Amino acid sequence: MPGMKSRIPTPQPCPERPDDAPTLGMLLTMVRSEMVRAIEAELAGQGLDISFTQFLILKKAQQLGAVSATELARAVEIDGGAMTRQLDQLEHKGYLRRAPHAQDRRALRIELTEAGHTVWGNTASVCSQRVMNAAQRSLDPTEQAALHDYLERVLHALRDKT
Repeated sequence: MPGMKSRIPTPQPCPERPDDAPTLGMLLTMVRSEMVRAIEAELAGQGLDISFTQFLILKKAQQLGAVSATELARAVEIDGGAMTRQLDQLEHKGYLRRAPHAQDRRALRIELTEAGHTVWGNTASVCSQRVMNAAQRSLDPTEQAALHDYLERVLHALRDKT
């Protein structure tokens, strides 16, 4: 409407950034892509045949313990159909199992097997840490902490839609 001010501020060009420099969104996308590629390469280099999505599922299953497939899908941000396919593959590899729920006979809980705990603790988490260390090798500890803080603040700002 005429005379009303927009609630969204007009973006201002960043004087230090050339026009052809990647935007924040592009940088975040490129960083994520490189991290996925590097983690998958590390895992393959250790003889571990799992995708990045399967890596995330193992990580969340390790962190959360026995959970439903829906809870696990939500935690790794994939849809139910994709989760079922990934769980089938990880179960076939012996890294997790579908176990009956103690209180609800109709429900299943997803839990890591002994092999899943072992592969996470001895290989997958080590590969991930190597990639994280390499990604931050040019930053001193203060810069690493600042980067973490900045990214958390950006994430919270995006999630806080009020």
